[in-house]
Amino acid sequence: MHSTSFEAARTIMVDSQVRPNKVTDRRIIDAMRRLPRERFVPAGASALAYADEDVPLGGGRVLLEPMVIARLVQLAAVHAGEKVLVVAAGTGYGAALLAASGVAVTALEEDKALTAVARTALAGIGGIALVEGALTAGWAAGGPYDVVFVEGAIEELPAALVAQVKPQGGRLVAIQSLDGRTSQAVSGMVMGGKVALLPAFDCATPLLPAFRRAAAFVF
Repeated sequence: MHSTSFEAARTIMVDSQVRPNKVTDRRIIDAMRRLPRERFVPAGASALAYADEDVPLGGGRVLLEPMVIARLVQLAAVHAGEKVLVVAAGTGYGAALLAASGVAVTALEEDKALTAVARTALAGIGGIALVEGALTAGWAAGGPYDVVFVEGAIEELPAALVAQVKPQGGRLVAIQSLDGRTSQAVSGMVMGGKVALLPAFDCATPLLPAFRRAAAFVF
C-alpha cells in the first residue's frame, strides 16, 4: 500500500472508529492521525493495520484494535511529566500514544520478536525506554510509577505490579478477562498499597498468555 493510502487510512480510522466511540482527548486523536500504525505490525500485515479489529502478532498476542487502545489510553488520564509503565508493550503502539501525551514511558516486553518490531517502530520517538523482562514482574528499577498500564487482558493482577504504582494516588489501567471470550477495561487508584479496579467499558480483548490464572488442582 502506498504511503498516501496509509495516510488516508489513518484519517478514516480516527473519524470512523475512534472519535465516534467516546474518545475526546485531542492528544490521542492527533497522535493516532500522525503515528504510522502500519509500522507496528509484522511484515506482511500492514494491510490489517487500520482495520476495526485486533491484529495478530503471533504467540497469542495482538495489536489492540484502534478504538480499544484509544479508550484505554484515555482511561489512564495521564498528565505531562508523569511516569508510566506499559506492561506487555508488544510492538510499542500504546507506548507511542502515551508518550505523545508528554509522559515518560517505560515499555516492558518479554517477547523478543515483538521487542525487535517495537525497536524499529519507535525509532525517533522520544520519551520511551524499551526494556525486556517478565511481564508479571513489572520493572521495579524505573518505579514507582504514576500509572501502570497493562496493554491486554488479564485474569489476575500480580501483586508486583500493584507494588510499583505510587502508593498514594497512582493509577492502574488494564483489561480484565471475564470468561475467556468477553472482557472489560478497568482502572483504579492505589491507596495504601491496595487497588480496587472499576469497570469502564466492555471489549473483547484476547487474554495475555503471561497473565493466565494458574489452573487449580481438582480432586
